[in-house]
Amino acid sequence: MTGASAQPKRTTGRIGLPPPTLSRPLTVEAAIRARRSVREFAPDAVTLEELSQILWAAQGITDPAGYRAAPSAGALYPLEISLIAGNVEPLATGIYRYDPHEHALDAGTPGDRRAAIAGAASSQGWVADAAAVLVVAAVAERTTVKYGTRGIRYMHIEAGHAAQNVYLQAVALGLGTTVVGAFDDDAVAEVADLRRGETPLCLLPIGRP
Repeated sequence: MTGASAQPKRTTGRIGLPPPTLSRPLTVEAAIRARRSVREFAPDAVTLEELSQILWAAQGITDPAGYRAAPSAGALYPLEISLIAGNVEPLATGIYRYDPHEHALDAGTPGDRRAAIAGAASSQGWVADAAAVLVVAAVAERTTVKYGTRGIRYMHIEAGHAAQNVYLQAVALGLGTTVVGAFDDDAVAEVADLRRGETPLCLLPIGRP
């Protein structure tokens, strides 16, 4: 269910994202106060500009040295973000991977997988109502190579940082989200086309409340 758009659907290759807006009238304090988990979404599309801002808040580059929006132990950055697009203008439905270095999306398997990801998330049907779903995964070895098994803990902490950034950015955009942690790892990995060595940590359905 995708709204009308004057632009052609983008389906393949690398898609450059609009640059993030770095100044908004909503204060951090106001965003924190307004932050709530949202599980009911309107059928309206979200825009590529809005998703660009959300992805930047999750893992975007914020410094010439390569530092990102969410802190990472040892600046090792184990997180990988995939986007399940179902109602994003002007994106075609499908799986996309976020490249923070280029602030771009790499198109993957086409087709609307929102129902499939909802099924993998313990059949939480409301997940399929979101315009898009972020899949936050991690490559543990990037962190454990330095910190050993304790790096697993750091990896989960980092996912929490990224998820909170998404929450607050969603508030600033008039969007809603909720962290989803109840899912079958293997099923999510299959639906989202995760690569070998990537472990899904959480889902973030995004939509208009």
